[in-house]
Parts: sequence; structure tokens; C-alpha cells
Amino acid sequence: MGCGKTLTGRLSGLCYGKMCLIRDCKISMNVTATELPGLMIIEPKVFGDARGFFYESYQRDRYRDAGFDYAFVQDNYSRSCRGTLRGLHYQITSPQGKLVQVTRGEVYDVAVDLRRSSPTFGRSVGVVLNETNHRQLYVPPGFAHGFCVTSDVADFAYKCTQFYNPADERTLLWNDPALAISWPELEPRILSAKDERGVPLCDAETYP
Repeated sequence: MGCGKTLTGRLSGLCYGKMCLIRDCKISMNVTATELPGLMIIEPKVFGDARGFFYESYQRDRYRDAGFDYAFVQDNYSRSCRGTLRGLHYQITSPQGKLVQVTRGEVYDVAVDLRRSSPTFGRSVGVVLNETNHRQLYVPPGFAHGFCVTSDVADFAYKCTQFYNPADERTLLWNDPALAISWPELEPRILSAKDERGVPLCDAETYP
């Protein structure tokens, strides 16, 4: 997906700087590039009225024409309480692309570039995802990912391009000073034993 380019096929798109509007008659979405190559923020078109709201959280053709031509093979859903921090997780031999969103509550969502060939290796981006902004984050293969819950409860849903493989999973240390992630200041902070034992970037297995 290149900015300034009209997308072909059933859909059309207009791009302005780093933001692209993908149009399909009554349905559209904004796609915004971050400073980390491949890491994208997606804002679906939300239709609201007195009853509530409706939006398409995924539509294969439109996402494909926006540049997300991936086969998702697994959907995951978690519920976490305030202060919970999950991550930073990645799979080393079967890396996963993830399309993540929050359906209830709010999280601070973080992705870290672990591609040694990338000009942004070791850098991270944090994005607020919540039930009001309906944002999604596409985290491509080659990144570690995690989030911290800033609401009383948060429901987190995500699609994956590879099946989960516990033996292949690695954990990057969430508070490694080398990453300089500005996590929200919450107490108590709740982590699993596995995430507390995460590996700093200098010792972590990474991608080419």
C-alpha cells in the first residue's frame, strides 16, 4: 500500500501522508502507518444510533486491498483486570502477525521491532486501544507484543497468522531499560511468572 496511490479492484483508496482512507460505498476505514515499518493503526468505520453501534472488525477483501493480505488461522480472546501486563511475547521460528483490538475497557498496547535488518530494530510504539476509539493495531511478524490494562477490566481480541506454539514462544523483558517503553504507572502491576522472567533485548533471540 503506497500513499498517493489509488487502490484497484472492487475497492478504492485515497492516501494523505501516512493515513489512507479505504472506501467501499458505505463502509470505510482509516489506515495509519507508524514509525515502525509494517506496524499499522486501523480505524474501522463505526455506525452508531440510539440502539448502539455496529462495525466490521474484519472483512477479508477490504483488508487485503489495504495491504493486509494475510491468512489468519487463529482467533484469541482474553480478559484481564486493571494493572495486568501481558508480554512482551513473540514466536521465534514461526512468527505471528497479529490484528489486535479491545472490545471492553482500555489497554496500552506495545509492539517492539525485533528485526535486526530493520532501521528501527529495538524501537517500540505504544498505542491506546479501547472500547470507544475501536482502533486496531496490526503487528507484523518480527515484532514482540504486549499490553497493560488501564481500565478496571479489559477484553482483548486478536487474530493470528500462525498457530500458537508454546515451545516456540519467547518473552522479552517488559521493563528492559534498553527498550525505554513508557508504560502507564499503575500499582499493583500484575504479571505472570513467565513474563517476570523475560529476557532483555541484549540477550534475546531476534529475527534476521
